[in-house]
Amino acid sequence: MFLRFNRRFKDGKEHRYWNIVESKRCAGGKVVQRQVLYLGEINDSQREAWCHLIEAFDEGAERHTQLALFPADRAVPTHAQGHGVQVRLDAMELHRPRQWGACWLACQLYEQLDLDRFWARRLPDSREGTCWRQILQTLVCYRLIDPGSEWRLHRLWFERSAMADLLGADYALVEKNALYRCLDKVLAHKAALFAHLRQRWQDLFGARFEVLLYDLTSTYFESAPPDDEDDKRRHGYSRDKRSDCVQVVIALIVTPEGFPLAYEVLPGNTADCTTLRDVLRKIEAQYGKAQRIWVMDRGIPTEDVLAEMRQADPPISYLVGTPKGRLSKMEKALLGRPWQAVRQGVQVKLLPQEQELYVLAQSRARIHKERAMRRRKLKWLWARLKQISAMSLEREELLMKLGAARARARAAWRLIDVEVAPDRATFSFTLNRKKMRQVRQREGRYLLRTNLCGQEPAHLWQFYIQLVEVEAAFKNLKDDLQLRPIYHQLEQRIEAHIFVAFMAYCLHVTLRARLKPLAGGLTPRAVLDKLTAIQMLDVHFPTTDGRTLILTRYTELNADQKLLVSQLNLNLPPQPPPRITATGQLASAHSKM
Repeated sequence: MFLRFNRRFKDGKEHRYWNIVESKRCAGGKVVQRQVLYLGEINDSQREAWCHLIEAFDEGAERHTQLALFPADRAVPTHAQGHGVQVRLDAMELHRPRQWGACWLACQLYEQLDLDRFWARRLPDSREGTCWRQILQTLVCYRLIDPGSEWRLHRLWFERSAMADLLGADYALVEKNALYRCLDKVLAHKAALFAHLRQRWQDLFGARFEVLLYDLTSTYFESAPPDDEDDKRRHGYSRDKRSDCVQVVIALIVTPEGFPLAYEVLPGNTADCTTLRDVLRKIEAQYGKAQRIWVMDRGIPTEDVLAEMRQADPPISYLVGTPKGRLSKMEKALLGRPWQAVRQGVQVKLLPQEQELYVLAQSRARIHKERAMRRRKLKWLWARLKQISAMSLEREELLMKLGAARARARAAWRLIDVEVAPDRATFSFTLNRKKMRQVRQREGRYLLRTNLCGQEPAHLWQFYIQLVEVEAAFKNLKDDLQLRPIYHQLEQRIEAHIFVAFMAYCLHVTLRARLKPLAGGLTPRAVLDKLTAIQMLDVHFPTTDGRTLILTRYTELNADQKLLVSQLNLNLPPQPPPRITATGQLASAHSKM
């Protein structure tokens, strides 16, 4: 990288504007120069009628002062005596490259949700001056941009980011103990945050809350089972396929557009069907009674809870999937019912019951998908059974290999009749064609039940397929924001870790909602990755009087980045003001390092 200036004549005077550029070698040996940083104007005119001044922070005097910068090969004119500084342009150095763009965007999203003001009222500074609200903002932005442990944030990430520049803070913000102590302070405000977010979703995006989607997931720990019987970390059904690890269950409520409304952390051995009654009670206590439609997957509500929802005043509406066993019981009743088209490729049959309506939905796209999945698994299992039958094995080895094949393809195993000889290491297998026909008939079909007896079938189907928003939320929390595994040992910090991830997900959802009308296929992660390339650097210019002028600048945005910032209706902040060190200050600091 090197310095380059552009000349401009204005009002009869020559002005020179300085940039830092880099050379890029292209095909055919051609060299292209790209502007990296814009530094502005440095005085090189001797005319008394003109002198460009900048405001800089004098670290020696600890105050802001006016400076007139001149190149070292020009004398400071008489009219600039007292505030003129000669800069050695040939001795320029670049220091501390750090990631700025994604940090700036995360802070903008944080402010759009008014989280800065929300936490300012609830997390006052400590008597020692610890700024808890900025520590929490750093934790949330870190979880959104480049998630990891609090130790990694303290040890590596903070210094590689521009969070200190954006928040006007220093390294004390991520002192290791302060990060953990901050987690101890936030959980008390969880209910208040839910109410705040509900209002912000409504104000920013016109979100509606008549339909709520409810589902559960689990997240595991890299730790031994706790001794405390009341600890929420327990072994249970693991959606992460980590039955060897203790876990907690997370119940999440979102709107059909994907805006998160609330969540609860439950013990890891909690059965899905035991959670709904408490969740309904908490939502009603926080937001009052209202005409809400709850959309859930099968296995969550029990018959008793559904009966309570029907008998409530006012009745609580629901749309829920049913276990496939119920479809077998109702096949005869549904057989004579006509199919109704609700949209292209989707048909339904309706079966009214007392106070309820059963809806058999059939999706052509889902039929093709499930059929392809079943064929792939069945093809693999059939080939594997052939391989095992050709092996020379002891009986115990044979049983172990068959068990492994069954564990890998359970659904396909049900379609094959496997008979193992009682006293020999041999077996036979045949395709169960009756089961195969039954499975083919049910592929791509769902049986739903609801007490919304007056709703159009198309609306009911639309409500149900919106459950994918909850699944997308879990996927983002686990993959994009790396909620798992959790290493904390204290239950309060475990829940605080999930709370911070929930707030980071709210930033993710805000960015996604901003992008949706602009470019539906552009993901929040892609935008963050693009803006991560915007760096911040400190440009050091030694002066002839032994001081150092420091210009902190974020790099020039490329065309894609400018378009993103413009389309998101964001305004880039001004470049930070320069600083000038006291005589010999920087040199002595380097000698101590």
